[in-house]
Amino acid sequence: MPYQAILEQIHAEIAPTLPQGRMPDYIPQLASVEPTRFGMAVCDTDGHFAAVGDAEERFSIQSISKVFTLTLAMQREGEALWRRVGREPSGTAFNSLVQLEFEHGIPRNPFINAGALVVTDMVISHQGDAKAALRDFARRLCGDDDVDYDYTVAESEAAKGHRNAAVAHFLKSFGNLDNHPDAVLDAYFHHCALSMSCAELARTFMYLARYGRNADGPIVTPSQAKYINSLMLTCGTYDAVGDFAYRVGLPAKSGVGGGIVAVMPGQFSVCVWAPGLNASGNSLAGTLALERFATLSGHSIF
Repeated sequence: MPYQAILEQIHAEIAPTLPQGRMPDYIPQLASVEPTRFGMAVCDTDGHFAAVGDAEERFSIQSISKVFTLTLAMQREGEALWRRVGREPSGTAFNSLVQLEFEHGIPRNPFINAGALVVTDMVISHQGDAKAALRDFARRLCGDDDVDYDYTVAESEAAKGHRNAAVAHFLKSFGNLDNHPDAVLDAYFHHCALSMSCAELARTFMYLARYGRNADGPIVTPSQAKYINSLMLTCGTYDAVGDFAYRVGLPAKSGVGGGIVAVMPGQFSVCVWAPGLNASGNSLAGTLALERFATLSGHSIF
């Protein structure tokens, strides 16, 4: 597959759309990123790698980190995890309190904020230091011990994270947090502030393309890799999952930092970064880029 030529064509086609997205102004550090930045990288199971643009520049991965916390929790909790969080698309905003009350403190899925807080709580219970656990996990998967948190972003999120704090305390009131809400929030804000590049993320997500195996051994079982990919397809791009599946046709996880990672099981992992967002909170140009990638490569799960 001529990945390099495909990425270069996409970069040229997507360039005019880069200024069109809106920046996430509720996190000042993200709002200050130059909106015309664009990077894209792909890794495949045969060891090929291709990249264009700002693929080596690190950015705040935000909700992409929820895949890592889910993986860590799944390693320890297994099927018991689903007693505390659901597996259905939310159909509402990722930080909704209304839905959480209606469903008696059981978040609809692990990728909305309430679900991610519950999963983070599980990681704290098993690992103790959830911040170090996730950082070290990401370092192992991408093979770079330099990966770390952007502490300025983490502090900004904590200062502005009133709704997330409300969700955490709401979960505690329903008995669905075992640890103190402040500890869960601190870990969660840091997880969202993990800083990685497209190249690093494409390598990191290869365990989901290899049916649960990283280059240095198994991460999760093949069945668990299937579950995670299924959840990315149905819940990974906020409340636009239907449109994203229609247009791209790949399991994916997005973040409001402008990154999206997509996986083709058995074949490749691809990451795109373009900071401007669409109305659903997904990268506007990134979504278009992945749609073109699926078309030009001829690969989707459908």
